[in-house]
Amino acid sequence: MGMMGYVSVFRSLRNAFVPNPNAITMPVELVPPEGAIQIRLRPMVAEDEAAWNEARQRNAAWLAPWDSNDPMHGPALTFNTWLQRQRSDEAFGVGALFVIEYQMDIIGQISVGAISYGSSRCGNIGYWVDQGHAGHGIAPLAAAMLADWAMFSPNGPRLHRLEISMLPENWRSRRVAQKLQAHHEGTRLKSMYIHHQWRDHDVYSLLAEDAPHGFTRRLLV
Repeated sequence: MGMMGYVSVFRSLRNAFVPNPNAITMPVELVPPEGAIQIRLRPMVAEDEAAWNEARQRNAAWLAPWDSNDPMHGPALTFNTWLQRQRSDEAFGVGALFVIEYQMDIIGQISVGAISYGSSRCGNIGYWVDQGHAGHGIAPLAAAMLADWAMFSPNGPRLHRLEISMLPENWRSRRVAQKLQAHHEGTRLKSMYIHHQWRDHDVYSLLAEDAPHGFTRRLLV
């Protein structure tokens, strides 16, 4: 092996042990202030598998109109593989997923994904809430809490912009964006594969300067 080959191997080994500067350290939990509905956001763990599967099965018909598909028809992920992917996303700083708990039960999920750093510092918010708990302000509260962590926490990814995208007919998700006073920016054409076709999505955004004292505080005023 030539000298350049040794250098390349050394760099690969060194990079394998150097922490990613964008790695996300997940909080133990995120909780709202007193007076708000007392949900809790926390990272998903292996012990959640049974409760998670039950919640998804219970809400299968409720969530079916908005579920995305893989246009390349890749294999379905097992729970353990999906959990490993979450840990990988955190390690590389590209995504963070939280379960939404209420009274110790899993009632939904919220995440920030497709995180970009450098000059953009942005990410996309996705969420769902159990049908039996819909209409009680849980989704906007969870999104506000996530935005505060992602934008303002010294231990978060310190993003500047977050996007919320939805199918045009998803009026419940639109109400979440409106309650957060998000900016409606227009329509992103054919942006996601839903039920075996590429669908347009309406795009809303949150900017860090929109709520210098926090989105949760602004939501609850």
